[in-house]
Amino acid sequence: MGNIVFISSAAGVVSVGSGSIYAASKAAINQLTKNLACEWAEDNIRSNCVTPWYTRTSLVENLLANKKFLEEVISKTPIQRIAEPEEVSSLVAFLCLPAASYITGQTAVATVLFVHFHMLISYKYTSDVLFVLG
Repeated sequence: MGNIVFISSAAGVVSVGSGSIYAASKAAINQLTKNLACEWAEDNIRSNCVTPWYTRTSLVENLLANKKFLEEVISKTPIQRIAEPEEVSSLVAFLCLPAASYITGQTAVATVLFVHFHMLISYKYTSDVLFVLG
């Protein structure tokens, strides 16, 4: 059995202000995940995707150095901190384990809260279920 785990972004699931082109490219990865899961299942190849929110990497180092920006990101994150790369990679590792052998075609959002259109929107580890909290 083979595994593909794409890394996308929360921007591919909900508007986070990163721009339409970036968001569209990440949403395309999310859809590719689903299509490949169906197309390659007969070959025992699973396809999943992890879509993290801001994660402390060199790519966002300059953005997170801006205190106002950092505070805004943290205010939209329920655990009130930026993710560490190891936390995202742990989800990737799980999706490759035998314990996840029945999971395919899923987009696992590695954060759970965004403030969007004056509502709190909570995404659980699923691709299709949206829980509106109020």
